[in-house]
Amino acid sequence: MRATILMFLAAVGVLLGVATVACADVTVVIKTRTYAISGTSGEALVASMNRHGPHHGFLTRAIALTSYTKDWDLDLVQAEGSCRIKRAKGTLNLTYTYPRLTSVLPPVLGRRWKRFFAGVQAHEQTHGSIAKQMMKAAERSLTGLALQADAQCIKTRREARRRTDAIYDEYEARQNAFDAREHRDGGHVDRLVGALERS
Repeated sequence: MRATILMFLAAVGVLLGVATVACADVTVVIKTRTYAISGTSGEALVASMNRHGPHHGFLTRAIALTSYTKDWDLDLVQAEGSCRIKRAKGTLNLTYTYPRLTSVLPPVLGRRWKRFFAGVQAHEQTHGSIAKQMMKAAERSLTGLALQADAQCIKTRREARRRTDAIYDEYEARQNAFDAREHRDGGHVDRLVGALERS
């Protein structure tokens, strides 16, 4: 089923590249991985992605995916029994996984593949953008957080965790809503696959 193979959640493949981007107090480390596919028709390429794509759950595979982890280094200041987060330095480890052609395509199919792949990349980069927005929102929420009567910074760390968890939940809901729009029948991803498969 198309909807099954087009989920974008797990990560496997061969590491291709790593890039680091810093903005404000959030560092984004970007990795790109690929997996090999082959075929000389659109249907064969989709079948190859379905066979070799990254796992999503136990039984299904994806065509492409974006995955990430996030870490925070908090600069805490203690004064007169209170605790304040002076600076929150975040690191977002962002990994994109894409199919990589190992066969030479006929010219017409090659043009369809380029359009398909550009659409897949745009989809994944939107997931990456949402993750970056999440980190910036968390950084804004954490910086300057101060609690009284917290000489050991225990309450401040707990409140920082509560805030980041709430922000992560909000942005995960945005990720899911984006996928729901893109993956619905007749949605952008469905049209990309249909255009690649057409005879």
